[in-house]
Parts: sequence; C-alpha cells; structure tokens
Amino acid sequence: MHWWLQALAFWCCKYIQLFRMILAQILEESGMAKAKRMYGCTECGATFPKWAGQCGECEAWNTLVETVLEANAAVPSGRSGWAGEQAQIKTLAEVSVAEVPRFSTASGELDRVLGGGLVDGSVVLIGGDPGIGKSTILLQTLCNIATRFPALYVTGEESQQQVAMRARRLGLPEDKLKVMTETCIETIIATARLEKPKVMVIDSIQTIFTEQLSSAPGGVSQVRESAALLVRFAKQSGTAIFLVGHVTKEGALAGPRVLEHMVDTVLYFEGESDGRLRLLRAVKNRFGAINELGVFGMTDKGLKEVTNPSAIFLTRAQEEVPGSVVMATWEGTRPMLVEVQALVDTSHMGNPRRVTLGLDQNRLAMLLAVLHRHGGIPTYDQDVFLNVVGGVKVLETASDLALMAAVISSLRNKPLPHDLLVFGEVGLSGEIRPVPSGQERLKEAAKHGFKRAIVPKGNAPKDPPPGLQVIAVTRLEQALDALFE
Repeated sequence: MHWWLQALAFWCCKYIQLFRMILAQILEESGMAKAKRMYGCTECGATFPKWAGQCGECEAWNTLVETVLEANAAVPSGRSGWAGEQAQIKTLAEVSVAEVPRFSTASGELDRVLGGGLVDGSVVLIGGDPGIGKSTILLQTLCNIATRFPALYVTGEESQQQVAMRARRLGLPEDKLKVMTETCIETIIATARLEKPKVMVIDSIQTIFTEQLSSAPGGVSQVRESAALLVRFAKQSGTAIFLVGHVTKEGALAGPRVLEHMVDTVLYFEGESDGRLRLLRAVKNRFGAINELGVFGMTDKGLKEVTNPSAIFLTRAQEEVPGSVVMATWEGTRPMLVEVQALVDTSHMGNPRRVTLGLDQNRLAMLLAVLHRHGGIPTYDQDVFLNVVGGVKVLETASDLALMAAVISSLRNKPLPHDLLVFGEVGLSGEIRPVPSGQERLKEAAKHGFKRAIVPKGNAPKDPPPGLQVIAVTRLEQALDALFE
C-alpha cells in the first residue's frame, strides 16, 4: 500500500473531526444543539449515558428511566461553579453543642416519632400505602400548628376544595391554614419566600417538577432536583418541610434512593389501610432515635393518638387458647407488650409452609431447627403460621423465646396462662441470651398486671417489680420446663 494513501486518510480524519467540533459549537451558540438523553436508576439515582437492563451501581434490573436534558437548560441545583467564598473551618471544641430548639406538633405520638418535636429547617419524608393516612395526619398537624405559627399546605394531587372538604369533615380549624395547588417547584419556593411559613407540606414530591429539566414529573431527575431545592430552601429559611412520598409494591419509597439520604427524617406508615390502627415508624432521624414507633387509631374524625398502645395490643380472648403468648418488645425509647400467635398443623405437602406476619420468616426457620436439635420437638412435617396481633412488625431478637413458646403451645394444644410474659434471644446452641432494657420491659409487664415472666438470666433484676415473679433461664431446656411445668 502506498504511503501517500495512508497520509491522505490520516489528514482526512483530522479535518472531519475539526469540522464536527466547529459545527457543534455553532449549533450550541445558536441554541439548536440536540437534546441530551440520560438514563437514571430509580433505586440508587445513578445516571448513565446509555440504557441497560441492569444498573451498574446497585445491580437492580429494569430500573433505568430515560431523562431528556435540554442543551441550553440551566445548570441543576447543587452543580453551579465556585461562588468565591471560603468555607468556615472550626475545631470540635469551638462548635456550639446547644440543644436544637423544637416546637410541638400538638400530637404526642408524632412528637415522639420525631424525637421530641419538630426542628426548624428540618425536612421530613413520610411514606406509606395509598389511603393509610399520610395526608390526613399532615392536614391535622398543619391545622393545629397554624393556630400558633404561619403554615402552608401545598398540594399537587388535590384541589383546594378537596382539602377544605376533608378539613371540614374532620372538624379541624380552617381559618388560619393557607392552601396552594401548585406543582412547579420554582413557583412554590417563590411563594414560600413571600409567605414565610413556619411549617410547609408538599403533597406529594412525585408530582413536583422543576423548569430546569424537561422530563416528566415523577422521574428520577425531577424528584432529585425538586427535593434538593426544597432542602436548600429549608436550611436557608428555617422552614420545616414535610414531604409526602409514594411507595412501590414492595413497600419502599418510590423514586431515587438518594431522596432518603437528602432529608433529615424518614417516617413509614405500617399496618393495613383497612385496619383501625396506624403505626408510624422512624427509620431515619438525625434529631432523634430510629425505630421509634407512634400508634394512632383511625376514626371518623381522623387519626387519634394512642397513649397506651400495650393496652390496645393486649385485647385478648377471655379464655386461654393454645398458641398465644405475650412478649415485651422495645420500640425506640419505650417498651410495648404485644401478643404473638402461632398455629401449627399437620402438613399435607412435601415442603411444609412457614408463614410469618410481623416477624422474620428466615429467623423462624432457624428457631424451628434449634427447637428440634436442643428441645427434641420436631416440626418438619408441620405447617407453622405466626402472627403479631395489631399489625406490629417486631424487628428485634427478643421475640425468639416467645415465638418458640407459642409454637410449642399450639403443637401440644396446651394453652399458656394469660398473666405470663416471655422474652429473650435464643442462640444456635440452645442458650438464652439477654436483651437490652430488660428492667423497663418487666416494669411495663407489672404495670399491666402480669404475674410471671420467663426471661434470660442476664435480664433478671435483683429486686423484681412488686407482684411479678421472674423466672431466669439460661438454656432452652430450662425455658421449656418453666413453660409447661
């Protein structure tokens, strides 16, 4: 091949690249550049230039959604250049550690979940199934706060008339709360700067969009940028903001996962939407304890707080029935007494069923193996069904001993006494391990009239509460003997 042909091909490629660069610059200056397309993951928020079936960051399948960015669009929030100001640096000794001021929401259970009240400039994200009470509790809260401070309710899903009708139906004060129907985040923030509310509600974040992006509301970029603008406004103005978030079929908040990292507090509604109880749990809180649980009752006048949830969860049958036992669980900063029910029946299938509601199904399988190995009680040919009464989700290991007690009671068809309390963690070798806050659990049981308690030896107090007999055990065999002596 001739050398001059190679040189000609080389210089042709160079001139073509230069021509493309000049043409792209001309189109960009004239505003005729082609729109840029990005693909964002709805789970983790990562962006990619091309679509793929699996996210390269979180490895989730079918979560990449297309987002169209205008070439001459404004730079999204949080991506502007250096402002020319130097950040302040302090040592930890120079930083003020004064307690963050809070104000009450007029609901004791909501204040408990928030860590003692609402903090100025905080951003709270509330998620839950449709119809479970997210808009109801926020409307109640804002109507009560509006009697003391200015408040603004922004709705993108309902009209002002619908919000007013709900407030009238619930018997809430209507003369102070201001309502706005808007979905453009720039308009919302501009109005909030004029009104200067103490608390503001955005219902919901999936309906809000920013004019900086051309994608549809509810997309990854729209949710992320709208939330970023709201968080910045809250920190600058001191306005406390509630965001309502939709949930997916699996119960997780819809939209990018980064949304939960941006806010200060994340609250989830638990329980069935057609039940009478609503459970509000804090899964993230920068100003308080996580796993704090607030209990509400749904009535025709809205959500009413339940100040003594143990009494609600312990509404039991008068006669003693097999497969029922009471345990003390620790939720956030307080103990709660809940009833664990078990049903054990002969299986007619090759693989016996293991079904749990409110408990970990994998832990049930492990505990049944421990029961067989160290207790001599096989359940390999039995279907086992477990339920925590009231829709409570027990996430701690203190339920192990109560779970096994309920299973044995149902399997042997022997009821346990109504005044018996059981809690403790069970190890793989059959030992009974102590759990945190054992003294407070026993005090709660004594307050509700329980006479006997089977607990780990490490949780046995030197001075038991009056009227409560505490039986300390270290092995599974000892616990079984104490249960059915």
